[in-house]
Amino acid sequence: MERILFLTGRLAQASLERVLASLEPAPFTWEVRELGLQVAGLMTADMIRRRLPRSEPMPADRIMVPGRCRGELAPLAEHFGVPVVRGPDELKDIPAWFDRKAKPADLSRHDIRIFAEIVDAPRLSVDEIVARARAHAADGADVIDLGCLPETPFDHLEDAVQALHEAGLRVSVDSLDTRELVRGGRAGADYLLSLTADTLWIADEVASTPVLIPREPEDEASLYAAIDALAARGRPFLADAILDPLPFGLVRSVCRYQRLRDRYPEAPIMMGTGNVTELLEADTCGINALLIGMATELHASAVLTTQVSGHARRVVREIDLARRILHEARESRSLPKGLSDALMTVHDKRPFPDTPEEIAALARAVRDPSFRVQIAADGLHVYNRDGHHVATDPFELFPKLGLDHDGSHAFYMGVELARAEIAWSLGKRYAQDNALAWGCAADPAPDSRAPDHDARPNEGKEGPA
Repeated sequence: MERILFLTGRLAQASLERVLASLEPAPFTWEVRELGLQVAGLMTADMIRRRLPRSEPMPADRIMVPGRCRGELAPLAEHFGVPVVRGPDELKDIPAWFDRKAKPADLSRHDIRIFAEIVDAPRLSVDEIVARARAHAADGADVIDLGCLPETPFDHLEDAVQALHEAGLRVSVDSLDTRELVRGGRAGADYLLSLTADTLWIADEVASTPVLIPREPEDEASLYAAIDALAARGRPFLADAILDPLPFGLVRSVCRYQRLRDRYPEAPIMMGTGNVTELLEADTCGINALLIGMATELHASAVLTTQVSGHARRVVREIDLARRILHEARESRSLPKGLSDALMTVHDKRPFPDTPEEIAALARAVRDPSFRVQIAADGLHVYNRDGHHVATDPFELFPKLGLDHDGSHAFYMGVELARAEIAWSLGKRYAQDNALAWGCAADPAPDSRAPDHDARPNEGKEGPA
C-alpha cells in the first residue's frame, strides 16, 4: 500500500488529520508532518528542503505539500528520492482530489470543429482579419469564417482567404450572395456557408466543402433534397438544420436536428449557436455547455459561433472547453461532473469549505498580529491575536482593524475584503492573497500576493492554514 507524507503548518495540522481520518479505509497509509511554521500556505520548496530531514530510505512513497506551496517541486523530488506533489488549495478538498486523481479525465480529445465567424470581415483590413483570426484560433477555433455583409463590397475577399491560409488557418466564406461564394471557393476557401437545393450548382464550380441549409428553416424537405443530391455525387458536405432563437422556435429547431440525425445517421452535421448566445442577454457559459451537450448527443461534426455582443466575447473558449468535457463524458459513459470546473465561472460547488465554528477555533489558536481573512456561510471573518470579527459588509469590519494610520496595509486589507465580499455574495471560493478564479470567463490572474510588510502590530497578512 502506498505511503504518503503530508506536510502542513501548526494551525492546519489537526484539521488535516481529521480529513485524512475521514478517508478510512483509504487506499494508502499516511503521516502528517508539521514543519515548524504556523501557516501552511506560506510553505515554500526551499523551506521544505531545509526543514524536512532526508533519510534513507524515506518513510514515504510520496510527499504531498499544500496547494499554495510556492517553488519548484521537481528538485525536491530529486533531493528526497520520492515524488513530491501539490495537493488542493483547501485541505477539505483532499477527498475529492484523490477521487479525481484516481479517475483522470482526458480532455485532449473532441470531435466537434469550431467555426468562428468574423461577422464584419468586409469592413476590416486583411491584417485586422488575420489578427482577429489568430485570437480565435488561440481560443480553440478550427476554422475562421469570413462573414460577408449584404450590399457591402468585399474587394479583398481573395486576399483575406490567402492571408489566412498563409497563417496556417482553415477558412470558410459565409455569404447570401452566390457571387461571393463562387469568389471565395475559387480563392481556395475550405468551406462555403451556405448552399440550398437551389444553389448546388456552386458545388460543381469549386472544390470547397459546402454547408447545406434548407430554403427556410421549416422546409426540412429541401435540406434533405440537397443532402441526397450531394451524396449521390460523392461530395463531402455539412448539413445545418438552423437553430432558431428563443423564444421563437428553439425547441422545434432542436427537434429538426434530431430528425436530421435519425434520417441520416452518418451525415456530418453543423449547428450554429449564435442565434441563441447573441440574442439572449444571459451569461453564455452555461448556454454553450447545454448547446454543446446537445451537439455531442447528436454527434455533430461542427458548430458555428460568433463573438459580437460584449456578453458573448468568450464563446469560442467556452465551446472549446465544453466540447472536450462533453466528449469525455459521452465516451466514458459518465455524467459531466468532476471533469473540469472551468465552465463554472460565477459560483463554486463548495464555496465555504470551513464552518464558522472551525474558523473560530483557528482564530483562538492565533498568537500573532497578522490578519487572516476567510469567508463562511455567515459572512466575512477577519481575525488575529487581538480579536475575531464577522460581518457581511466590509465597511462594518474596517473600523475594527486599527489601520487608520497605516495606509499601505489599509489598502491591502481593503483589496482583500473586497474580494472576500464578492466571493461571499456569489458563492465562490476565496483564498487570501489570491485573485478570485473565474474559470474560462477571464484569463487567470498573475500571482497577486501583496508585497511583504515589516512585522509590526496588525501588519502581517498571511492567509489561513
